[in-house]
Amino acid sequence: MLSQKTRYTIRALQHLADAFGQGPIRLDTIAEAQNIPRKFLTVILSEMAREGVVVSQRGRDGGYELALPPVDIRYGDIIRLTRGSLALVPCASRNAHETCANCLPESECRLRGLMLQLRDEMAAMLDRMTLADPIPLEPPFEEAASPA
Repeated sequence: MLSQKTRYTIRALQHLADAFGQGPIRLDTIAEAQNIPRKFLTVILSEMAREGVVVSQRGRDGGYELALPPVDIRYGDIIRLTRGSLALVPCASRNAHETCANCLPESECRLRGLMLQLRDEMAAMLDRMTLADPIPLEPPFEEAASPA
């Protein structure tokens, strides 16, 4: 599951991608538009600046903007920067592998095999998709009609 920090980071970067080339966007504007607590957003954008994903500008006309074109920022990289791994379980991580507690030996665990396959498929998709790609919104789920 994605952490709240990762979700906020993606939303903030999507907001900056939508305004790419228009100059810095004020922190308050991003926070309000994306419903992200201002203090949390400050931490997130500072971390993204240290990673070279965003740049900040101080002053009256200051704010944040992407350091790279949206086409050069992949969702997989954003998740790895904020979460550390794309894997759903620690034993399926390629970069931050840990043996799972209270589990079978890895060589005998079919769940691990499933999670490795899922991780690889998800990584392939997230590493193809960039902030420049249009993301379709799914229609809201309709509640199932209750039986009469």
